[in-house]
Amino acid sequence: MIDVVKAAEEAQMIVAGYAYKRKGDWIEVINLNNPIKVVVLSRNNKVIETTMDDIEIEIVKDYLIRNIEFMEPLDAEVL
Repeated sequence: MIDVVKAAEEAQMIVAGYAYKRKGDWIEVINLNNPIKVVVLSRNNKVIETTMDDIEIEIVKDYLIRNIEFMEPLDAEVL
């Protein structure tokens, strides 16, 4: 099981209970309220791997697009 405290500490951005962490060319998003729900997104916002349902994925993507400016060093123009 994912260590929620560690995931939150390592996150580059937390929005509405979702921890966003850039890892190379992709972004890992963990639901801190339900840590078995994880999605890995590519730089162009495509799902690589997930345990989230489609609705939650769209919510996570929307949060990312609206708040990408607060997450460094990912460039907002990529999404």
